[in-house]
Amino acid sequence: MPRRKPALALVLALACAASGAALAQHNYPNRPIRMIVVFPPGGGTDFMARVVAQNLSERLGQQVIVENRGGANGITGLQVLMTQPADGYTICAATAGPLAVNPSMYKSLPYDPLKDFTYLGLTVDFPLLLLTHPALPVKNTRELIALAKARPNELTFASSGVGNADHLAFELFRSMAKIQALHVPYKGSGPTAIALRSGEVQAMFASIPPTLTHVRAGKMRALAVGSLKRIPGLTEFPTVAESGVPGYEAYSWGGIIGPRGMPQDIVAKLNREINEVLKTKGAVERLLANGTVPRPGTAQDFVALEKAEVKKWGDVIKMAGIKPE
Repeated sequence: MPRRKPALALVLALACAASGAALAQHNYPNRPIRMIVVFPPGGGTDFMARVVAQNLSERLGQQVIVENRGGANGITGLQVLMTQPADGYTICAATAGPLAVNPSMYKSLPYDPLKDFTYLGLTVDFPLLLLTHPALPVKNTRELIALAKARPNELTFASSGVGNADHLAFELFRSMAKIQALHVPYKGSGPTAIALRSGEVQAMFASIPPTLTHVRAGKMRALAVGSLKRIPGLTEFPTVAESGVPGYEAYSWGGIIGPRGMPQDIVAKLNREINEVLKTKGAVERLLANGTVPRPGTAQDFVALEKAEVKKWGDVIKMAGIKPE
């Protein structure tokens, strides 16, 4: 009989531990949450993350602190996330680039996007805006295509880097519009915007939040958006598809993920709260005013989109002849 006491004690200890863990999850969150952003401040991902974080803080009763960990096309931030406990106190704002494009852009990645993370919820679509320098003698997409066909490989398109969303949007546009144009990659969206404003390059695709101010000021000309439908609140911008390239669709998207193995009750709670944020009037108005479209949905919706996007952009990368690094 005395020999059974250690076993009984062990069972009781495990039961208490399980009960404590369940209680901790039930009370989640009971301290601040860190939200890693895989890109530097000032871009569309950072904008989305701060809108979501502010509203999540109000709903959860705990501060959600944004921490930018940019670098290596989002790889740096995702590596940081992988080292964190799967307890819901470190989450991450990521986009199509790091999650859906990188698998085809790199021969070797330090993460598997479907196995190493917990998908919590989509947040937004980032429709890409087709922009030109104001001095370029075109006022719409059809005129841009005509100019490119009249001057093969003379038209210069900027991107924030080889394999980034804006580069792939251009490659898809070039292929579908049957034009020849010169790709000029830069290191980041900041230098790309400067290059277009100065006239160093003539056109580019770009996320709307960091470029809309320049469009309003007349320093860039917006021709069309890459989404299939016009953007609510910015309906003055036609779509590329309705402007001479039927079926064209190129956009980025954002979502919130966590480390692998997060408890399902925490996943469900965060998904529910993220979706509620995306229905909040103030958040919706801020997002739409900056050309960012709320996209609520289930965690399963997020996983399904991720799988489809890996294939789509993998095909575009092969079509463009981009060699994995």
